[in-house]
Amino acid sequence: MSDYILSCCSTADLSREHLESRDIQCVFFHYFLDDKEYRDDLGQSMPLDQFYQAMADGAMTKTAQVNISEYLDFFTPFLEQGKDILHLTLSSGISGTVNSARNAAAIAHERYPDRKIYVVDSLAASSGYGLLMDALADKRDEGMDIDSLRDWAEENKLRLHHWFFSTDLTFFVRGGRISKAAGVFGGVLNICPLMNVDYMGRLIPREKIRTKKKVIQAIVDKMEKYADGGTDYTGKVYMSNSACMEDARAVADLVEGRFPKMDGKVLINSIGTVIGSHTGPGTVALFFWGKKRED
Repeated sequence: MSDYILSCCSTADLSREHLESRDIQCVFFHYFLDDKEYRDDLGQSMPLDQFYQAMADGAMTKTAQVNISEYLDFFTPFLEQGKDILHLTLSSGISGTVNSARNAAAIAHERYPDRKIYVVDSLAASSGYGLLMDALADKRDEGMDIDSLRDWAEENKLRLHHWFFSTDLTFFVRGGRISKAAGVFGGVLNICPLMNVDYMGRLIPREKIRTKKKVIQAIVDKMEKYADGGTDYTGKVYMSNSACMEDARAVADLVEGRFPKMDGKVLINSIGTVIGSHTGPGTVALFFWGKKRED
């Protein structure tokens, strides 16, 4: 058994069962639905289908990151057990939570000066962040020490690729990621924007593609272009979706057909309540290992 714990935020969009099976600890963000606060507790307080239906019915959402006090409360029991901590946060290009985690780690280190507390900015989101956590769990289980694992995370996190598309622009407009005029124009023309996460961990629109059928093909083409080995890719593939499993399954079927050497089948997760508060229903995301993300 390792002498450290590996942890992440709930925005890694892995199921509770998955996290428990990999011995990955998790700290929860918060979200508000029509001004009522909930924990982003992986669908336990509110099933995700109910959450997305509420959004579709017009409920207003907002989110809150983990604060310093909550991180400190999360870290302390492990430190009291004599464990070191390697914690990866949601991308700093999306959230400021890494600053809260680092401030909490500094306070905790003053109280437990013999313990190591490492906080790494994942520069990742949703199940791409989850795929990174799974790789770290593999390395930990192979016996890698905490310092080497921290270094591996820093050296390899930009090899994790994120590609997204959405068939519903409503919540991208509401959140300011797409202008109202562009949203109306896109809806009329049936445009599905194709986006990715860049080298600074920011969600960036890349292409405007007309029709869902074409964007499904385009997102798989991006994987062929950027994945390690192209169609000879041998790594794992994760996906996430916000209440559009049929679209996600269509992408997964194409991936499994085009990349026959990949490690197992595509794992399809749900986009959780925090990231889903900004995307709304209708978003599909694809994650894989590939060339280093650069400017």
